[in-house]
Amino acid sequence: MSLTAGTGPLGQDRAGAFSPTVEGNLVYVEPHPRRIQAVLGDRTLIDTEGALMVHRRGQPLSYAFAAEDVSELPTTPVLEAPGFVSVPWTAVDAWFEEGRRLVHYPPNPYHRVDCRPTRRRLRVKILGVTVVDTADTTIVFETSLAPRLYVSVEAVRAEVLRRSDTATYCNYKGWATYWSAVVGDVVVPDVAWSYEDPLPESSPIASMVSFDPDRAAVQAELPHGRDRYHMPR
Repeated sequence: MSLTAGTGPLGQDRAGAFSPTVEGNLVYVEPHPRRIQAVLGDRTLIDTEGALMVHRRGQPLSYAFAAEDVSELPTTPVLEAPGFVSVPWTAVDAWFEEGRRLVHYPPNPYHRVDCRPTRRRLRVKILGVTVVDTADTTIVFETSLAPRLYVSVEAVRAEVLRRSDTATYCNYKGWATYWSAVVGDVVVPDVAWSYEDPLPESSPIASMVSFDPDRAAVQAELPHGRDRYHMPR
């Protein structure tokens, strides 16, 4: 995600600029010296520390494996890495990297999550009802994404929120629980989310809540440094 998507250096909306300029749909391939395993049923069909990581603009990360390390699975040659092949993510039941089961796609070695306690104010209204108004927040800086503020559940009018059935997974924060808001007879679905048992790198926001600005009136005191500069493309 981080090099080739969003505001990453090879993304469509990169935050900075190259000098000299870099154009075209570049592909970046690098060694990825971690133990990668692919399991189908009760058999481990790939078990290697010699994989490559392939970064393509606008696409999820993918592994490339030496052709001789893969058997009994469908493969596609990786043109940018002669002798290496890719395997469809859905061709096996489970992928593991250094023992951690993966979801969706490989985690990016360039992706970073920084969680910092701050005094930036967050105000949230849902259907005119104030549910958060506090400066006791934690700001999350995540590679290629806009900063977000999280708050302790003690700072939220908890009686307004109801746990929903929605859950999503992030390779860097873990499983997210979603919350709907109930104001009178009106339900605003999935207006907030939290990570009750986050991955270690995101442990400072365990059980804290963040709000979707498309579903609630969110006033967040966030950095705007990028808006001050017009970077050449």
